[in-house]
Amino acid sequence: MQPRIDTARVSQDAYKAMLGLQSYVNSSDLEPQLKELVKIRTSQINGCAFCLHMHTRDARKAGESQERLDLIGAWREAPVFSPRERAALAWTESVTRVADTHVPDDVYETARAEFSERELVDLTMAVVAINGWNRLMVAFRVPPAVLRNA
Repeated sequence: MQPRIDTARVSQDAYKAMLGLQSYVNSSDLEPQLKELVKIRTSQINGCAFCLHMHTRDARKAGESQERLDLIGAWREAPVFSPRERAALAWTESVTRVADTHVPDDVYETARAEFSERELVDLTMAVVAINGWNRLMVAFRVPPAVLRNA
């Protein structure tokens, strides 16, 4: 896979704008492990190897178990996720696939039962941010860091 464009080099302002959104998400009160689960599940859906590599590594560093990481793609069947995490993962999938799902009322109601209005906005911004990063990395064929050094 040949990288296409280095976004940060070609358009520093665009890259800074993405970093601004990411900075907001990073500073939100959402649990760090929850934010990593959201990043990983979104990156799985979008097929972004760069972000999957980065965020599974970050999640392990933050104390996430390998068992839970292995089960994110099958979170509905896995008994290792809390109701709050399940609501976040359902919300993440629905917002990521918005063209197909239009974020149904039942997904919203489940999320609202677990998250305050502010938290749900922050969760949505986390989904928006990782979807943006995924699209940049996939569109411009940015390989995972591990592959760049292989």
